[in-house]
Amino acid sequence: MTPAPQGEDPDADLLRLIARGDTVAAREMVARKLPRLLALATRMLGDAAEAEDVAQESLLRVWREAPRWKPGKARFDSWLHRVALNLCYDRLRRSRREDVVADVPEQPDGDSLPDERLLAADAGTRIAAALQTLPLRQREAVVLQYYQELSNGEAAAVMEVSVEALESLLARARRRLRALLAEDTHDA
Repeated sequence: MTPAPQGEDPDADLLRLIARGDTVAAREMVARKLPRLLALATRMLGDAAEAEDVAQESLLRVWREAPRWKPGKARFDSWLHRVALNLCYDRLRRSRREDVVADVPEQPDGDSLPDERLLAADAGTRIAAALQTLPLRQREAVVLQYYQELSNGEAAAVMEVSVEALESLLARARRRLRALLAEDTHDA
């Protein structure tokens, strides 16, 4: 598959093929999008099994919605992030589990010493737990910006807010995370 011309949605060709029922294109889309959807949902929900369900449902919606996709209104990737986030919110509302602790710590570097790996795993667990305590919109902003590596403009588009509102959410989230992690350090 050749890269999309500048300005065109990089997923447009795959979407057109998926809309015609092309299963090879659907597998390619899954290969492209599944890892990021899993990471997004895991960080939002703090539960790997729930995250897998959200990622699968998001990709099923791609298959169902591809024939109706209208290029130009929004980038497909922004739409897909929004779908996954909405599914996360639905699950959080249903389960009323906004205070869950993530069970998937950051993966430490394989070349580090055992002590360093333990410290990295502990830090990852503490960060994941602190992230779960943030209000949902702040958590969403942090996950999109830092873990999904979206630009401010892309993250704001996914969240359907202005760039200024996104930056405000990020600033409040960073302050809260710093305070929680400092508090956690003092307690240890």
